[in-house]
Amino acid sequence: MRVFVAGATGALGKQLVPQLVANGHEVVGMTRTPSRQEALRAMGARPVVADALDPDAVARAVAEAEPEVIVHQLTALSGRLDLRHADRFFAMTNRLRTEGTDHLLAAGRAVGARRVVAQSYAGWPCARTGGPVKDETDPFDPDPPRKLRAALAAIRHLEQAVTGITWGEGLVLRYGGFYGPGTSLSLEPGAAMVEPIRRRQFPLIGDGGGVWSFVHVEDAAAATVAAVERGHRGIYQVVDDEPAPVREWLPVLAEALGARPPRRVPRWLGRLLAGEAVTVMLAEVRGASNAKAKRELGFRPRWPSWRLGFAKGLG
Repeated sequence: MRVFVAGATGALGKQLVPQLVANGHEVVGMTRTPSRQEALRAMGARPVVADALDPDAVARAVAEAEPEVIVHQLTALSGRLDLRHADRFFAMTNRLRTEGTDHLLAAGRAVGARRVVAQSYAGWPCARTGGPVKDETDPFDPDPPRKLRAALAAIRHLEQAVTGITWGEGLVLRYGGFYGPGTSLSLEPGAAMVEPIRRRQFPLIGDGGGVWSFVHVEDAAAATVAAVERGHRGIYQVVDDEPAPVREWLPVLAEALGARPPRRVPRWLGRLLAGEAVTVMLAEVRGASNAKAKRELGFRPRWPSWRLGFAKGLG
């Protein structure tokens, strides 16, 4: 098929494009940065330069590509990880998940694309009640921390807009926390999560009971290829097989990075130092189940557990 990938030079895009090409698809990769065109050609894609927030530019790019499938991987999460000011950190990504989504859907409808696959997130949006692991039917948090409200609203907009299209099949992939090459959690210089952990600035807050779900970026790309090829309308959580509380995975990650064990701080101090959003993420959030992705997409992660992935998959 002809596949249009928006966000083709991001951490996931760099894994996704070669996998699509290897499966015989014709890939058109959209990037905002002209200097990245050669990298897309090297991956086997035809590059197109457009700003995702410019509706006319997106419409032209999609019209020229005439794709059967549009893959939406647009985010702006590179650079310093600043979750204390989560409202500012997610601001551009929120626009890409609202305005950018709307532009891609309008362009896809105009050219008769038959499928849209879009990136969402499984890390913290679900309600912080009930069991430790949530599936796709569980509700979102009705009262998220103030600095995460706009981000949750943007995720909600994306999911409803994509799955609600009537002119094709809309699929949303809620990925777990990425790790591996090109991500914020890797052995590459400048990886955003690594230095805070090495400096013991990523603490265990309270009992460290927040449950996280991870996915290696290669596995996330493989699940996306499956969604492009055989998915059906709906939401799929793309995570590994072992959701785990912060108190379990953070010391293992610190050891893998050659760091000392993380500090422990009480909740009141964590809230004072890091803010409510970070405190909730480290102490209260719920993990995600991948049962639906396994059942309907045939998802079989090469890295089924973060334990193996942190030991051997960060490079």
